[in-house]
Amino acid sequence: MALVAFAGNSLICRLALAEQTIDATSFTVLRVISGAAMLSTLVLFSRLKTRRALSKSTPQGSWAGAIALFLYATAFSYAYIELNTGMGALILFSSVQITMILVSIVKGNRLSSLEWLGFIIAMSGFVYLVLPGINAPSILGSVLMILSGVAWGIYSLVGAKSTDALADTSANFRRASVLSLILLPVLVINASFSIEGAFYAALSGAVTSGLGYAIWYRVLPQLRANVAAVSQLSVPVLATLGGWIVLSETLSLSFMIASGVIISGIAMVIFARSAS
Repeated sequence: MALVAFAGNSLICRLALAEQTIDATSFTVLRVISGAAMLSTLVLFSRLKTRRALSKSTPQGSWAGAIALFLYATAFSYAYIELNTGMGALILFSSVQITMILVSIVKGNRLSSLEWLGFIIAMSGFVYLVLPGINAPSILGSVLMILSGVAWGIYSLVGAKSTDALADTSANFRRASVLSLILLPVLVINASFSIEGAFYAALSGAVTSGLGYAIWYRVLPQLRANVAAVSQLSVPVLATLGGWIVLSETLSLSFMIASGVIISGIAMVIFARSAS
């Protein structure tokens, strides 16, 4: 469900920015605030349902997670002004994998031969999916997307320590909303959005970002960093499939082949993990 939400988020962002229904800054701010509002409502409802007093709850989330979330969302929006979808996805998810796996290795979690093989297969399929026919990327866009990928990798690693996924994600979004005040000067000068664009941003924040990330935080403690990293390689495949269904984008033979390769690689990593 988390991976489907991530793919849906990519579709919404692509639709909103590509059709210029909203500017990148407004999309980012509305996305973060909408996520915070939705998650805070769910936390309140959960507390009332379980009759657990809000004042007795332990501090949730962290500024580290909030900063990583804010950097990811901001850099992601601005990067897609410069990059096309395929190259942006390749840079983003490659950066995520490198960040998470390197941190995992530094912590002493060595990959087995089968895990390495699965990772290489999945990455090969991913590269095969996004590379054909795309132009050299913008330097600025590439740097921004690398920053976004590193930030998302860090956010995922911070989330691995979560014991209350919904509350932690809600707290991180609220803190990120405060951080979004940094963008107010840009927002005042360059804000340009339609009702349609604002709806896309709110949908992205409340549903595919907020709820998706809450689910992601819920499953992260049960995954090794490298398994979580490789699993995210399926998101571009799901996004492309969603584009074919929702946006009538072409579903090519190369997509079918790459999908099989990526899913096989992911399955190999997960199998290696369960067998160890």
